[in-house]
Amino acid sequence: MPDASREALITGIGIVSCLGEGPEAHWQKLNEGRPNVDTTTFAPFIVHPLAPMNFDAQIPKKGDQRQMENWQRIGTYAAGLALDSAGVKGKPEILSTIDMIVAAGGGERDLNVDSGILSGMPRAEKPAAFLNERLMSDLRPTLFLAQLSNLLAGNISIVHGVTGSSRTFMGEEAAGVDAVRIAVSRIGAGQSEIALVGGAHNGERPDLIMLYEFAGMMLKDRYAPVWERGANGGFALGSLGAFLVIESRAHAEARGAKPLARIAAVLSDHAKRQSGAVSKSLETLFDTVKDKVVPRETAVISGATGAEPATAEERGFLAQHSDLAVRATGSYLGHGLEPTFPMNVALATLALQHGELFASCDGSAFENPMQAPLRQVLVTGVGHWRGEGLALVERAD
Repeated sequence: MPDASREALITGIGIVSCLGEGPEAHWQKLNEGRPNVDTTTFAPFIVHPLAPMNFDAQIPKKGDQRQMENWQRIGTYAAGLALDSAGVKGKPEILSTIDMIVAAGGGERDLNVDSGILSGMPRAEKPAAFLNERLMSDLRPTLFLAQLSNLLAGNISIVHGVTGSSRTFMGEEAAGVDAVRIAVSRIGAGQSEIALVGGAHNGERPDLIMLYEFAGMMLKDRYAPVWERGANGGFALGSLGAFLVIESRAHAEARGAKPLARIAAVLSDHAKRQSGAVSKSLETLFDTVKDKVVPRETAVISGATGAEPATAEERGFLAQHSDLAVRATGSYLGHGLEPTFPMNVALATLALQHGELFASCDGSAFENPMQAPLRQVLVTGVGHWRGEGLALVERAD
């Protein structure tokens, strides 16, 4: 028999996105069924901008804020919300034991410097010397900090006092899946008692839009929900931050923490992405947990991006399990890459707390209503290019 004291419980969630800040703001907006999108700032590309927020509330020192780029502010803020939610904010005796696992991208760039170099090099008499000179004179030290992936964890440690072990995973969507998977595995094995897990993404970046459009991945011209984007679809980048406090049942009970949900399983895969590979990968992952799933009381929160062919193959897999109601959060939040999976685990937790699924904004009739009380959520995470993941999140009673 599994040791119940080593169950992985979610005791805190911190989320920020285009829908606002915190669980209740998200629940309200999700049930209104009206996505928040920006179709003009980066036209013809669609983005989901971060809702207005006062970073001072979780990052009180202006000096700390100044040395971060926006993705780090978003993540540090969301981490503070999660610590508050779990009731450990400002408690050094617990914060010093919290292990941190962060999913992060490569950081932000100084667009003015990049633009100046790219426009100046073709006209320079000695391009190599011109490049060296500009790099030496134009790059400020804080830019390097903004571009270091593990500085998000460093800033969380500085601002919030989380001083246990620290790991940073890179690798787009798969990094978010593995951050949660490793945290749950370590807790189950007795290697960790409490962990802060998540990531952040700033989707309002012309450089990222350019890079993903080079691969033909960006949603252009007109917003549409994920399942309605068709063969020429793509993803709309979203600015979001999501952190979870996950701890063993024994640790949570010892400090009197109320569990919000239980993570029964987290699985990951890395299919070669040949035709049909995504569907097969998801089916293999699902086979591992299907004996635990109660169909009438289980729903799917999908991290489908809208990029093809991965989205069509995930839809094909989900269509084979039509007894599971589906919601694709990318329709509401946009796609946040690294923190998308932790965000969706947080939204699964929120839905379980309310005992029901949130509303659908899908016009294709793929996202069915759910009548029975919600007791389990399958969270899918299919990368736009690589990586697949699945989590089973359950009510903690």
